Amino acid sequence: MVMKASVEDDDSGWELGIPDKMEKSNTSWIDITQDFEEACRELKLGELLHDKLFGLFEAMSAIEMMDPKMDAGMIGNQVNRKVLNFEQAIKDGTIKIKDLTSPELIGIMDTCFCCLITWLEGHSLAQTVFTCLYIHNPDFIEDPAMKAFALGILKICDIAREKVNKAAVFEEEDFQSMTYGFKMANSVTDLRVTGMLKDVEDDMQRRVKSTRSRQGEERDPEVELEHQQCLAVFSRVKFTRVLLTVLIAFTKKETSAVAEAQKLMTQATDLLSAIHNSLHHGIQAQNDTTKGDHPIMMGFEPLVNQRLLPPTFPRYAKIIKREEMVNYFSKLIDRIKTVCEVVNLTNLHCILDFFCEFSEQSPCVLSRSLLQTTFLVDNKKVFGTHLMQDMVKDALRSFVSPPVLSPKCCLYNNHQAKDYIDSFVTHCVRPFCSLIQIHGHNRARQRDKLGHILEEFATLQDEAEKVDAALHSMLLKQEPQRQHLACLGTWVLYHNLRIMIQYLLSGFELELYSMHEYYYIYWYLSEFLYAWLMSTLSRADSSQMAEERIMEEQQKGRSSKKTKKKKKVRPLSREITMSQAYQNMCAGMYKTMIAFDMDGKVRKPNFELDSEQVRYEHRFAPFNSVITPPPVHYLQFKEMSDLNKYSPPPQSSDLYMAASKHFQQAKMILENIPNPDHEVNRILKVAKPNIVVMKLLAGGHKKDSKVPPEFDFSPHKYFPVVKLV
Repeated sequence: MVMKASVEDDDSGWELGIPDKMEKSNTSWIDITQDFEEACRELKLGELLHDKLFGLFEAMSAIEMMDPKMDAGMIGNQVNRKVLNFEQAIKDGTIKIKDLTSPELIGIMDTCFCCLITWLEGHSLAQTVFTCLYIHNPDFIEDPAMKAFALGILKICDIAREKVNKAAVFEEEDFQSMTYGFKMANSVTDLRVTGMLKDVEDDMQRRVKSTRSRQGEERDPEVELEHQQCLAVFSRVKFTRVLLTVLIAFTKKETSAVAEAQKLMTQATDLLSAIHNSLHHGIQAQNDTTKGDHPIMMGFEPLVNQRLLPPTFPRYAKIIKREEMVNYFSKLIDRIKTVCEVVNLTNLHCILDFFCEFSEQSPCVLSRSLLQTTFLVDNKKVFGTHLMQDMVKDALRSFVSPPVLSPKCCLYNNHQAKDYIDSFVTHCVRPFCSLIQIHGHNRARQRDKLGHILEEFATLQDEAEKVDAALHSMLLKQEPQRQHLACLGTWVLYHNLRIMIQYLLSGFELELYSMHEYYYIYWYLSEFLYAWLMSTLSRADSSQMAEERIMEEQQKGRSSKKTKKKKKVRPLSREITMSQAYQNMCAGMYKTMIAFDMDGKVRKPNFELDSEQVRYEHRFAPFNSVITPPPVHYLQFKEMSDLNKYSPPPQSSDLYMAASKHFQQAKMILENIPNPDHEVNRILKVAKPNIVVMKLLAGGHKKDSKVPPEFDFSPHKYFPVVKLV
């Protein structure tokens, strides 16, 4: 073991072994092997020395050190070549800066795209995009196609980084925003770069046309190859320009820019098939001793930035393959197209649902960030035009129709009532913006943040109830036939319940629950949260109907003509129906789990340091901050779910039969929904087989078998298909 007596930052020869380094450098090295071994002898077997400078962070670093998966520095020990930076490579003649052939351009561009994607998937710029030497200083490049492409990639990285930072919905595992001091082509404007790319594109298009086959002419294989290669370069340069223009469009405040981005995305989709079909035309990377995880080819040096990496061990970056690159871009384009659709929504509830559905696909950090910055633009207005307060008022009108927001109500122009409602709506803005932002985070982090935001909604609930009471007493004096009880409170309670339900259900998606915990999670959902949700939705529906009746009576008083009554579709009817289906699915799963437990088919851990009560309280801990609905504590849950209160207590066969009825009920409800969406079909794929399995079990099938059943969550992430083994 040797230690360096003086520390100096010598870039040359860092990849050499220690004996070679000792010979090469003028530094004095001290051999501490003997001293280290003697110090170790003083420790007894199993004894550790805990230095105050050696904490958990250092201990983790010591474990990760020299592990090839964790320590990117280990690559340096596996190579025998000289590591050159861009200027050194130009002097050495190992890199071309002019007259690049089409195969070279195709190969470099494809590998750059792969590096860009690897960066978007959470690795550092130093280990991905900046392993391409051309990107370091495009000013040195004389080849117009390569120069324009390098500047285009830098601009794409810069705008993507700015968007992701602005949206602030990323964690350290999602995205690395550090630029390590590299210039991100800030000296060149976006317009200039797109212009340069367009010039190269036009030049390549002329070459494509000049090599195109003409009718009745015999085709020269060399000319055909040149035509294919020129077309390949043209497709890649145009794709880079289109992607850059799309990102620039998202930086504009006008929603018309989103429509422009949508058109460009269609162009990008068309280019991808040409890129995919011409992958083989590019020069290929030579796999050297780095296991082929990082391309070694002209213009790329995986180790060039090793000195820039932080002292903690950066993740080992595995650059994605070219075939996967096209597939990734295809999905990214689809996601950006979906993002563009959000500007067509006007209702806050629809926007919230859109964010939830988009998040369920586990989209990449860039598309999540674009959605956030499109929704709430720099001026803090929704889509850059609507005030969030107005969106909240519209959401209240469409959900509970509170009299205070009705122009025909006496409170509408009352100054004090106006102050009450405006103050409440202003207080709603922050929690709702935070809730929408939470849906931009990755799925695992979302759950954690949903637990915390419940505190803000609990405060809002309290305020809503106070404002309701004040407005109700004012309304009674002037319009005794009208009520303002639980209008705002119902609306906040609805969102509270949605957050609580989402928090519990996401635990199944993230595989956080053990099989023996399923029964109390499904119980809490079916008997408590969905029951509350349905009564809240029914109350909101009644409130809407009451307002509609009053409005109709006022209309009748004004006009003597009889109006034909049309049967209106209730706005909340679909949501009430879906909640009934979810409640039945949860109830079916709860009874299934209880029956399995009775038959000894559920494996339970030997609780030593905890108990079921500890686990239960941990699972529902975030709900303690909520006043309405009040949390159900463990002893209360045991009392409410005790089967001995029934006479006679149900047997496992009775519970299987009851579960099959719940699944049957869910199936009936869902099959009666007009225009079923993907979610309805996914639940049906679970309900149908579960009805059959429950009936088999109720008939005594495999009753004596103690083998635990299998739960298949692939058709639906919250409700499993029960399989008997």
